[in-house]
Amino acid sequence: MRKIIEIKECMKTFEGDGIPVTRAFPVPGMRENDPFLLFDHFGPINYEPGGATGVPAHPHCGFEAITYMLGGEVEHRDSFGGQAEIETGDVQWMTTGSGLVHSELVTEKFKKSGGIMQGLQIWVNLPQKNKKVKPWYQHIKKNSIPMVSENNNIEIKVLVGEVNGVKSKVQTYSPVSIFDIQFSNPDTASFKVDKKQNMMIYVIEGELQFTDSNKSALKGDMIFFDQSSDDIELTSISKKGSYLVLAGEPLNEPVARYGPFVTNTEGEIKQAMIDYQEGKMGFLN
Repeated sequence: MRKIIEIKECMKTFEGDGIPVTRAFPVPGMRENDPFLLFDHFGPINYEPGGATGVPAHPHCGFEAITYMLGGEVEHRDSFGGQAEIETGDVQWMTTGSGLVHSELVTEKFKKSGGIMQGLQIWVNLPQKNKKVKPWYQHIKKNSIPMVSENNNIEIKVLVGEVNGVKSKVQTYSPVSIFDIQFSNPDTASFKVDKKQNMMIYVIEGELQFTDSNKSALKGDMIFFDQSSDDIELTSISKKGSYLVLAGEPLNEPVARYGPFVTNTEGEIKQAMIDYQEGKMGFLN
């Protein structure tokens, strides 16, 4: 069974127009967890009708980003033709590759009605050999996300990768698994993750208890595990729980980053900035 290295309470901060963010990394003392570069839980924030806006056009390059909507609706548009309305429960996977410009503004419907907005955003590094691939976009509707039913108390939403032989539709450039284990009653879930992969679990809702270490994890905590075994066991002691498992094979490559750009060297960062300024990442009308 994998052992816990650390349980960390994630940092609370704000982004954009005052959106509350719970951030696991990058934070002081932890820049990344290879191959994962960023983990943010944005919201929940309750918008009055007409009050929500979203994120205007901005560039990215050199990584892949997943957005998992837990509440609200946003519209994705990018300079390579990607466009979709991401609703509650949906997943989007954006490969930024050589560089693109995109926006995530709230839908007209959500702007008019208002309501609670929240979700998870995760950045996954691209291998050096794939840094310059053409950007592309994948949108998976909630009803198309594969599910694994352990029993009447446990369901696993396979957002990315594979769980117990059930595969997500999302295509990635490196071995990554991301899945949401949802409990409707206290219970224990068992599953496997290749021990070559770095693994962590974020508590979206509920409380986890680990009997082998006499430790517990609460909402907003990130749990980091060692690589001693493929086997994982999770015990939720809450009436209702939602726990996001993230696992990825380390790339063990140099990382240079500046704002929205991720490369392998500082020289490549400078070139990315030039490419953006010269319009090589495209434009949004």
